[in-house]
Amino acid sequence: MKVIYFSSLLFCTAFSAAANEVSATKYDTQDFVLGGVFTQGIEGPAVDESGVLYAVNYQKQGTVGRVSEQNQVDTLLTLANGSIGNGIRFDSAGNMFIVDYVNHNILTVSSDALKQGKDVSSLVRVFAHDSRMNQPNDIAITDKGILFASDPNWANSTGNLWRITQDGKVTLLEENMGTTNGIEVSPDNKTLYVNESVQRKVWRYDLDEEGNISNKQLLISFTDFGLDGMRSDKQGNLYIARYGAGLVAVVSPTGLLLETIILKGRHPTNVAFGGKDGRTLYITMQKRGAIEMTRVNGVGRLF
Repeated sequence: MKVIYFSSLLFCTAFSAAANEVSATKYDTQDFVLGGVFTQGIEGPAVDESGVLYAVNYQKQGTVGRVSEQNQVDTLLTLANGSIGNGIRFDSAGNMFIVDYVNHNILTVSSDALKQGKDVSSLVRVFAHDSRMNQPNDIAITDKGILFASDPNWANSTGNLWRITQDGKVTLLEENMGTTNGIEVSPDNKTLYVNESVQRKVWRYDLDEEGNISNKQLLISFTDFGLDGMRSDKQGNLYIARYGAGLVAVVSPTGLLLETIILKGRHPTNVAFGGKDGRTLYITMQKRGAIEMTRVNGVGRLF
């Protein structure tokens, strides 16, 4: 679920005044998957170790689509029990994790199942469940396989932050935040980033090896439009989907707005790095039901 924001101008505020002087950059953005192929629930882009891109809600809600080449999409799976996916991540072993916001689950598909190259609906398993969750949205993962989930309550403009360990144990790390959405771990696994869509803030936490957080600080805030999914490159820069603005903001680990990438559509929901060298950025576009792509300077954190 997404919240729509309306505004005529885009302004960004960071800790440095220089951030306000960064102009939008025109990239060669094109469709990797044409509009209308996915539903408006398109989200959760993630690339596996072989370079295949996945996103949720292909053709209908409750599915995961597999994009093997440009405009070549098929159904990886259809979720049972009315489940609908949102964020997707892979661990270092190639296992897939899918956020099911309807039934408050983190689902998983093994790497062996994915290698079969067919519909794996029957092989989806519940990795973690917690009925206390509002509507789990996106997930981030450490190199050791610890998951973190954002959990917005859109009606109340609030949200929670959860940790899920490798044994499926779910722990509430913080509650009564703003509308938590995009979430990411730094390349050195020492920082967790969480953004709040309605409040337009990005927070950073110190992160230890056990997945404990501390020392919460504001990284950057924006004065209009929403924040959605985000991913890090190897330098620790965040690529943040600016929902309603038609942009991806590139923000440094110190909170400086480095550049903004102009997109074709105005409603990006999430981003993922892929391509042979990790420098292709895929962007899921809600209103268009499309996936845009562009080449960027940074290399994705997991490449």
